[in-house]
Amino acid sequence: MSQYKKIIPVASAEITARMFGPFDANVKRIERAFSVVIRNRHGGDGEDALSVEGEDSRAVDAAAGVLETIRAVAAEGEAVPEQSVRYVIDMVAAGEKTSLSELGDDCICLTTRGKPIKAKTVGQKRYVDAIRKNTIIFGVGPAGTGKTFLAVAMAVKALRDKQVSRIILTRPAIEAGERLGFLPGDLQSKIDPYLRPLYDALFEMMGPENYQHCVEKQTIEIAPLAYMRGRTLDDSFIILDEAQNATPEQMKMFLTRLGFNSKAVITGDLTQTDLPRGTRSGLSMAVRILTDIEDIAIHHFSERDVVRHHLVQKIIQAYDRFENESRAEQNKGGEHYAARKFKKNQ
Repeated sequence: MSQYKKIIPVASAEITARMFGPFDANVKRIERAFSVVIRNRHGGDGEDALSVEGEDSRAVDAAAGVLETIRAVAAEGEAVPEQSVRYVIDMVAAGEKTSLSELGDDCICLTTRGKPIKAKTVGQKRYVDAIRKNTIIFGVGPAGTGKTFLAVAMAVKALRDKQVSRIILTRPAIEAGERLGFLPGDLQSKIDPYLRPLYDALFEMMGPENYQHCVEKQTIEIAPLAYMRGRTLDDSFIILDEAQNATPEQMKMFLTRLGFNSKAVITGDLTQTDLPRGTRSGLSMAVRILTDIEDIAIHHFSERDVVRHHLVQKIIQAYDRFENESRAEQNKGGEHYAARKFKKNQ
């Protein structure tokens, strides 16, 4: 069969090295995904080029599309992580290369180490855009999709830009009635384990000293959801994390705390509800009730938006398959029972 070839120009050897990744892992992954061969061609004028060769022209075009996308990341001076390569391969293989252009070069803010925080997937970019455009935003999806981290980044940016005067972060402490009482220390020490993910995100973006200074000035407040009752939250960026563990009554209470010049982001994963059996999740109810209301956005993440270890994505998919099969078996069992009952009554 004839060989097809496509040339991808690269501005420098440094960009090429970042595209290839450690031990050429990125390029090897692209070669395996599309059954192509990728070679580095050194130019005499100091510019590099990559050649993509294969027996299937569509596979060559797809592999070239992946290389062009990660070239844009490498050209910004950033390393190209394995997760990003996997994501781009999946998107291109699914015929969604055009949507990758949505990512752009949109830096939300910088960490204390000077690292830019950006949306890494199309789903994350749409979530960030929804936060910019709406007053109340629901971010619903599996673990590892950046729901909380990106919301905190947007809150820090809003505070730095003086769009709000304070950040309020809250989570349900669903075991407050029993187990918290057995933990040592005062109330703050008891609730700290529930709020640790929020602390971690703030430390990453602000540093411990700056964070502590903001807490002392009450510019940043972190508290259990129960502490929101009876308050009106003006001029604030409010984040309710792990909202799947809020009851319908708690969710309604939280949403009605919103004051003037405030924004609220509610994040949660409906597959990880820790509420007692038989108790409905306030998040699932709110998503149904508040759909199609102006200035309220409901963004759903998928396993494609997972930015943790690639096994996290596979674990989520495996659990989804298991739960779907279990529901199908339950439905099938119910149909058989109904059929037997009907036959008995005849």
